[in-house]
Amino acid sequence: MCGIIGRIGSGNALDHLLTGLENLEYRGYDSAGVAVQNGAGIEVRKRSGRVSELEETIDAPEGRVGIGHTRWSTHGPPTDENAHPHTDATEDVAVVHNGIVENHADLRNRLADRGHDFTSDTDTEVIPHLVQANLDAGFDNEGAFRRAVEELEGSYAVAVMIAGDHTIYAARSGSPLVVGVDDDAGEYYLASDVPAFLEYTDRVVYLEDGDVAIIGPDGADFTDLAGEPVPRTPETIDWDPEQAGKGEYDHFMLKEIYEQPTSLAQAVEGRIDDGIDLEEFPPGAFEGIDRVQFVACGTSYHAAMYGALSLTQAGVDARALLANEYGASSPPVDDRTLVVAVTQSGETADTLSALRRAVRKGARTVTVTNVVGSTAAREADDSLLIRAGPEIGVAATKTFSSQAVALTLLAGRIVEDALAGDGLSDLDSLLAAADRLPGDIERVLTESDAAEIARRYRDSRSYFFLGRGQGYPVALEGALKFKEITYEHAEGFASGELKHGPLALVTEETPVFTVFTGIEDDRTLANAEEAATRGAPVIAICPADHPAADVADAHLEIPETDPRLAGLLANVQLQLLSYHAAELLDRPIDKPRNLAKSVTVE
Repeated sequence: MCGIIGRIGSGNALDHLLTGLENLEYRGYDSAGVAVQNGAGIEVRKRSGRVSELEETIDAPEGRVGIGHTRWSTHGPPTDENAHPHTDATEDVAVVHNGIVENHADLRNRLADRGHDFTSDTDTEVIPHLVQANLDAGFDNEGAFRRAVEELEGSYAVAVMIAGDHTIYAARSGSPLVVGVDDDAGEYYLASDVPAFLEYTDRVVYLEDGDVAIIGPDGADFTDLAGEPVPRTPETIDWDPEQAGKGEYDHFMLKEIYEQPTSLAQAVEGRIDDGIDLEEFPPGAFEGIDRVQFVACGTSYHAAMYGALSLTQAGVDARALLANEYGASSPPVDDRTLVVAVTQSGETADTLSALRRAVRKGARTVTVTNVVGSTAAREADDSLLIRAGPEIGVAATKTFSSQAVALTLLAGRIVEDALAGDGLSDLDSLLAAADRLPGDIERVLTESDAAEIARRYRDSRSYFFLGRGQGYPVALEGALKFKEITYEHAEGFASGELKHGPLALVTEETPVFTVFTGIEDDRTLANAEEAATRGAPVIAICPADHPAADVADAHLEIPETDPRLAGLLANVQLQLLSYHAAELLDRPIDKPRNLAKSVTVE
């Protein structure tokens, strides 16, 4: 989950490296560092803390070639010594790494027996020592790098510089790496994710597992680990560089909440003109499918639940499963099973593992992702893009709503084939609501009272979120957002489960946020009233004329819409609630402690 940046070009690389690290800080912000060289040697500057702290204390090492890193700690605490880049004893080799070297202890012991001294607790430090040992054994620079990578076990995206060599050597296995190409300017980039260099170039090459990239002043060559060339063609990313900046907003999270009318318009564009029209899945694409399994983690899992509900309500056997539990408890899978991997980045390690397990068992696979060219998009049989644009805030917002809408439309296509053309019930209502959704969310954003509600309940001890049907995953997502960025205790429940244990925790200091979607609202209201009789304040998220609005202690209004999409309007209110509550508590909203945007290690 760390962020890697590399750059080769004319002029000093430092400014490009620091910009890249700032753009990648959502991947980790425990420590940061850079290494640059101009042919005479390698200069390393690194420290614990944020990229801004590195910038404040760094002098200006000059060089046309450089690598940088922002860390999310796995092996060793966030200290100056454990910050990347790491070097060998001679400081002639500098390395940045994302992933986990599973055999690092054995490698360290073997190298230590040969006289190598280590100065950090990280698994990464074995890599520069391996490269140096190979150089000492007579390998040339490229050969020393390849031999070192061959000895690594686990997941890695690694970039290496060697003193006196204007080249970056890179490889990936299980962790993402992308190369940015600007032939006109003679500049080439390497990064964990596109936003690192998007303001400089939108032409990219996604490395695949087993790829090696040798990047020099004249461009990049791509081979496998044995040195055989592999075809990799640059593609253009259709993302506006301004989308990767905060613009007029104080936080990326708030900006991305307010981008939802646009991201949702993009998600449905061309897909609901005449029924559900997904060009990726023409009629008959899902014939022969008996069951559907969604695999995902975190926010994407809540979106997967949303999609699964659309199918089960239509009579199709569907389940949402946690990807990190899929290997331990997966239900039967065969060639009549469709497995849908839901991952914003397309690089989530647990979800990729579940996807690969499904492939081995013979399932048909689809990935729903935000990133064209991502590992999940390449490895699944088919992919459906959510078209949300870059999302930088660690707490996912616009990608959840775009995932949920895309999955609802995908469910409609599956139903048409699985149930021989019956389709989703009352499809016209659903599609009309999908068409209105961007405008409805714009109205929520304009009229929301979430800031006032956050102030009113800021001193509460716990926060409960209830929902039924599609309101249930929204309740879970609302609780997740709240705990992620406020650090306050929050839990989400299916409405009817409140009385099966959680009610014991309800007091007058436990506000209960209740999502009403139009699906069995009378039962949901009865559950909320059970909390109210124990003194808990109830906050209803519902249309203005809903009965709950009259009996609740507070009300967050949403427009009337189809029940299958009402939860997404409620979700925006809960996102705003979490944001304003975190702001009142002065939390680091875009960079919550211990978390990173893309979880690329299991």
